[in-house]
Amino acid sequence: MKKVAIIGVGNSKFGIRQDVNLAELTFESVKPAFEDAGVIGKDIDLLVLGSVGSGGWYEEMLPAVIAAEYCGLTGAGLLRCEAACASGSAAVFTAYSAIVSGNTDLALVIGLEKMREIDTSTTMELIGRAGYYLWEFHNFGMTFPAYYALYATSHMALYGTTEEDLARVAVKNHKYGAMNPLAQFQREITIDDVLSSPVVSWPLKLYDCSPITDGSSAIILASEEKVKELGIDTPIWISGIGSSSDTANLSKRLNYVGLRSSVIASQRAYKASGIEPGQVEVASVHDCFTIAEIMAYEDLGLCRKGDGAKLIQDGQTEIGGKIPINLDGGLKAKGHPIGATGVSMMYELTKQLREEVEKTRQAPLNNYIALAHNVGGTGHYCFVTVLRR
Repeated sequence: MKKVAIIGVGNSKFGIRQDVNLAELTFESVKPAFEDAGVIGKDIDLLVLGSVGSGGWYEEMLPAVIAAEYCGLTGAGLLRCEAACASGSAAVFTAYSAIVSGNTDLALVIGLEKMREIDTSTTMELIGRAGYYLWEFHNFGMTFPAYYALYATSHMALYGTTEEDLARVAVKNHKYGAMNPLAQFQREITIDDVLSSPVVSWPLKLYDCSPITDGSSAIILASEEKVKELGIDTPIWISGIGSSSDTANLSKRLNYVGLRSSVIASQRAYKASGIEPGQVEVASVHDCFTIAEIMAYEDLGLCRKGDGAKLIQDGQTEIGGKIPINLDGGLKAKGHPIGATGVSMMYELTKQLREEVEKTRQAPLNNYIALAHNVGGTGHYCFVTVLRR
């Protein structure tokens, strides 16, 4: 198969972005990605956009068309991908596949969401439908925190995970978010802050939950031939991608202590990349809720099942630990603009592998191997991507 590299990246400021419209927000990430890669709009053959909320969160029904026109890509092939919170990674996979197949040599991937145009209650209803609407949301009124609360209570009952362990995830991610100028939340918090925050769906409290966010992220993918033609100094290669899914109806799942799609997707990614979990030196995992990060440690094979809480207790997922995770603040502190999240993971890990992030949050590297784990819904979709320098 053809090799595919990331040659340019850009990311907007995440947060409440009522200062810009959808097109302007997109341009905030596309412009630096073009500059980083040394290309312009007319060079791009294919634009793939990951976004969920058109017609719900924001006004435009055809966001890829709007993005293409505003960013100077009219004439390029256009696609839009939806995979719930993993829409960005689905867009990356689509563009990657187009290059591997020989269909194109240069593609732009944009992740985009503007979620703060509507009120919080409506947003919670829309996200609550991200599963099996008729069974869970319509009949039982389940919202997204409630879905993950099922997993949290099960993990606590079986493995002894505590509310303090969940809080430690939030504290860590806010610590690194405070160092990231693009993050939505840029202040540190304490375990007491988390434990005393309002209960959303027990045991998950407000500070256990990722925020509602506006943001965009962009990466440019190129074939090996195009990398050589453009004279790219530090390409970051996509070593392998694994994807998987799980049942729409949560009641049909085998257990509630991990996400089966994460396990399968990671195994496929490791096999495609020819690596073992222990070789990964920095990772971005899907911490939409604090329990999700602890389960990700286990599902990705970074520790044994049930040992995720111990990993965070011992500081093993911080700089200086076994495997630094979410050094940009993660979804919890950087923010979670749903369609942009997976692409933003690629932005962060590319910067990490190039050693271009702020020194205070730069992971120590020897093998230069990174991993992105992006979940859609409650494990309804999952993409795991391995990157190498």
